[in-house]
Amino acid sequence: MEPTIVVTGATSGLGRLAAIKLAQQGARIIITARSQQKAEQTCQEIGTDRVDAFLGDFTRLDDVRRIGHEIADRYDHIDVLVNNAGIHAFQPRTTPDGYPEMVAVNYLAPWLLTHTLLPALQRAPAARIVNVASEASRRHGTLRIPQDLTDTSPFSARGSSERYGKTKLLDIMFTMKLARRLAGTTITANCLDPGFNTTGLGRELRFAGILRKVLTRLRIGDPARGTGLIVALATDSRFTGRTGGYYTVRGTRQIQPTPPGNDPSAQAQLWYETQQLLEPVAR
Repeated sequence: MEPTIVVTGATSGLGRLAAIKLAQQGARIIITARSQQKAEQTCQEIGTDRVDAFLGDFTRLDDVRRIGHEIADRYDHIDVLVNNAGIHAFQPRTTPDGYPEMVAVNYLAPWLLTHTLLPALQRAPAARIVNVASEASRRHGTLRIPQDLTDTSPFSARGSSERYGKTKLLDIMFTMKLARRLAGTTITANCLDPGFNTTGLGRELRFAGILRKVLTRLRIGDPARGTGLIVALATDSRFTGRTGGYYTVRGTRQIQPTPPGNDPSAQAQLWYETQQLLEPVAR
């Protein structure tokens, strides 16, 4: 039976490459997209009648919840959820809901989508949740929960790296707490560092296109590595039953997150504060 796999952020970068690869393996692919045009282009690139697109803006949590319910209502079950959508913003922006943009897109949106799709994942014989994190999490500065979830204070382009790193650390902590909450069920949850990839290279930078071409010629930042790890965690039998892990493309091995990412009490606090924050929209 063909697996049904949801891939967010699948109209560009690693998400697009992963969706294409998973489709080539015979999976039915569900992608999320903000643009109708990009969704149609991606479906054409995937090149199969086993792909569906759901439109919504991940800066709007109502859209995230709606997409989740639409997917859960349409499909009998979901075998894999790949939370890949993300953004590295080089200037501060606040979402329509009042949250810092990177926190909303990189952390709150996958948390809420996962929460909404859990019933569909539970209906699968054995489901997997794969969250795309990053070793940028090691440069997160000082983590402050719950303040960081709603911090809309200004930052510079240079300071954006710390803010981005925090959102990726939140993804790792979320994954590990989720795995413990799902212990004893048929669902596993893991996260990964896809390494440096030119496909996701600072799309807000004016010189990103030129830099990407240079790095590609130098064979730096090959996206195939990150894509391969996403696909492996989603489908490879090596990861059957394995949960709560953080894996890196560097040797395809499990690594430990930077503190306090591996602290169960900090993970529990993050879960509680996120749940409190999103309770009105998570219903």
